[in-house]
Amino acid sequence: MREASEPNPFLESWCLVPALDAFHPDAALLIVEVAGMPIGFLPIARRAGYYGYPLPHLAAWSHDNAFCGAPLVRRGHEATFWQGLLAWADRAGGTALFLHLPQLPTDGPLMAALRAELAAQSRPAAVVQRCERAMLRSHLAPEDYFTAAMSGKKRKELRRQHARLAELGALAFERREDATGVDQWADRFLALEIAGWKGREGSALASSAQTEAFFRRALAGAADAGRLERLTLSLDGAPIAMLANFIAPPGAFSFKTAYDENYARFSPGVLLQRANLALLGRAEIAWADSCAAADHPMIERIWREKRELAHVSITIGGPVRRAIGMAILRAEAGKAREGI
Repeated sequence: MREASEPNPFLESWCLVPALDAFHPDAALLIVEVAGMPIGFLPIARRAGYYGYPLPHLAAWSHDNAFCGAPLVRRGHEATFWQGLLAWADRAGGTALFLHLPQLPTDGPLMAALRAELAAQSRPAAVVQRCERAMLRSHLAPEDYFTAAMSGKKRKELRRQHARLAELGALAFERREDATGVDQWADRFLALEIAGWKGREGSALASSAQTEAFFRRALAGAADAGRLERLTLSLDGAPIAMLANFIAPPGAFSFKTAYDENYARFSPGVLLQRANLALLGRAEIAWADSCAAADHPMIERIWREKRELAHVSITIGGPVRRAIGMAILRAEAGKAREGI
């Protein structure tokens, strides 16, 4: 949805449909319309519990491999979308005590419009959790950014590692944006990832038939839609570091990366991320989200900006239900506030 107020590739059809098929959620797709024209949508689920507590609520549906919770909303219709969503939650909430919206970017027009709408309705809400992760946003050229981000000593060490790695065989880098060979690329990525610590911990994509199926279909769908960028660092033809970016102008999302732990002393993941700085040179890309955990030790060596995301809980329904919701917000966030 290129006319979206804020990009979220995880809600685009090529990514959302494989997720729904793989994980079979009890979710419904809420679509807000104006004069018969859809202006935005968000998958919504009814939950009986909230982090171990028996607190029924409505929540934006997501899954562990979706790294943004922003609804897809047509640019210029942000306020109308939130009005529609909140009115529906008031009307159709059932036994739900509040509405929970995870992973909302805090610095964009969607959050600004939500704040304004909550204030206009005097509707209590709270940010119950915040997180920051590495992002890439700079007017510098890729090489200039790399020089500014890493000390001379670290850059020298990375050059040494690259040279030592190249002594072991034919070292090659490949960047692809077409759909040719995507299935084979996915095979190699899955094998590389499960061979490492994620495989040992059971958290690799191929550790579950559901996550593997989602990954394969999402990659193929992104490639067919022209939204996939694949980076591969190989040694003698065998991949030792791989990365998949979702291209969603004006942003990009560094979806998944894996490396061969047998070559960890050469920092192949960092070498590949240096090549990934080429995102800064793309005219249609203003920023890139690392999709990494907060304080990730590898990516934060290079990507120096931060993207903040918030988990927002909002009171819904009539006065009694809103009072209950406010008490829950107060218990979780420390205080109930008008707006967020």
